[in-house]
Amino acid sequence: MYQQVVAELRTLILTGELAPGERVPSVREIARRWGIAIATATKVMAALRDAGLVETKVGSGTVVAPQPRRARDGEQRSGGRPVLTRGQVMRAAVLVGDGEGIEAVSMRRVAVELGVGTMSLYRHVANKDELVTEMVDAVFGEYELPDPGPDGWRAKLELIARRQWELCHRHLWLPAAVSFTRPLLVPNLTAQTEWTLRALDGLGLPTEICIREALTLHGLVITAARAMADEVEAEQETGLTLDRWWIDKRRRAEELLSTGRFPLLAAVPENAVSDLNELFEYSLARHLDGFEVLLSRSG
Repeated sequence: MYQQVVAELRTLILTGELAPGERVPSVREIARRWGIAIATATKVMAALRDAGLVETKVGSGTVVAPQPRRARDGEQRSGGRPVLTRGQVMRAAVLVGDGEGIEAVSMRRVAVELGVGTMSLYRHVANKDELVTEMVDAVFGEYELPDPGPDGWRAKLELIARRQWELCHRHLWLPAAVSFTRPLLVPNLTAQTEWTLRALDGLGLPTEICIREALTLHGLVITAARAMADEVEAEQETGLTLDRWWIDKRRRAEELLSTGRFPLLAAVPENAVSDLNELFEYSLARHLDGFEVLLSRSG
């Protein structure tokens, strides 16, 4: 529901129904009009602000920005029609993905975001597959890995895994857009694999072990991130956080566990599986522990 409200308000702004300088509905008005919680309406407003579509003016509240993002970043015009750059297309596509999910990304939807005809995009990308590939490259280029990085192979692997985990937090569509077995051959993602291999270089391991470790570490992050993205989507669709979902299921869980058939599960603390960040950190630590054993055995 959150993404739907963002999309509806964005469309009103980009089509001019809400003109620059015009006041947009307040958080309370959004909550009342769309029947959502205040917290969800606050997220809607934050998404619009992050997209550069609205701004806050003293005495006026939140209004439509004078230049929505589709007209920013030095966009040149000729004959009243926008002249696009590839970077603008990518930023718009990422914006759609962040707000509405990867399924919503299409040539037509990105064209609407930019306020241009769909054919304008084909000067920069051939089709949706290429568009998504370039989106992945763009977001993996949002940060630079340090050179040479922290001391020690473990600190380096922890660094890149956590950076990628944070990236997946910002772009929930990202885990669904990359493949573990058919990697996207784009510069920024390839550079991260190369950085991981440099972290392993000099450990005395065969090349095939190093590349398997690099791919396995990346796969660990993506697998955990997909669970996180699924949970965020479930929260948006149901309005229930994972903690609240477990509370609602407590009676059923107590009935199941009180039978005595599952004594070990019955002893597990309630919050042990609801913190996805903690589960990620645990998975990362245990994986690196295992890799350390492999190193010790290799001499």
